[in-house]
Amino acid sequence: MSNEPIMPVTDRPLLMVMSAPSGAGKTTLCQKWLAQSERLVYSVSCTTRKPRPGETDGKSYHFLAESDFVERVARGDFLEYARVHGNYYGTLKETVLEALRKGLDIVMAIDVQGAAAIRQQALSPDADPLIRNGYADIFVVPPSFAVLRERLTGRGTDAPDVIATRLKNAMGEVERWREYRYVVVNDDLAAAVGRLCAIRQAEHCRRSV
Repeated sequence: MSNEPIMPVTDRPLLMVMSAPSGAGKTTLCQKWLAQSERLVYSVSCTTRKPRPGETDGKSYHFLAESDFVERVARGDFLEYARVHGNYYGTLKETVLEALRKGLDIVMAIDVQGAAAIRQQALSPDADPLIRNGYADIFVVPPSFAVLRERLTGRGTDAPDVIATRLKNAMGEVERWREYRYVVVNDDLAAAVGRLCAIRQAEHCRRSV
């Protein structure tokens, strides 16, 4: 009997896009997920908003002046970008492709607008094969809007009017959960991280498109 495998196995690198309404806990989830995973890296996004307490330039975000951000948009440096809550956010194309070329999985924590832009690119027949064959998206939700309000208020970093705006936007964002391949309820941090690990493993077992 032949020892040849039944079918070829390709362990392609993954581009995993995670979205969530503000306050759902995606940043903490990503940190815990990365700490428990090998060959998984985080895509540091660019933003024009001011750093929050404890955030570090180049680690939490690349904090850019709006003029710098707009200039990079004109050069075509971004894989996606959007204006959210009055500030620009975007993902540098080279950041993602460099990780995928190295065979690393990369996770992006971005808003629903950015995820839609990348999804459209990934589904295009002209997409870079690294993106097309490795793309998967996940939507993270809190157990309830009451919990979301508590988390946003508990931050102590945003003014009441900002919190009100974020809650209003969150309702619209949650309505788009059906656009995503996976949905994770962040009701328990350890359990939610376990679900993310399981999704990553499942995606590595899925055949290429």
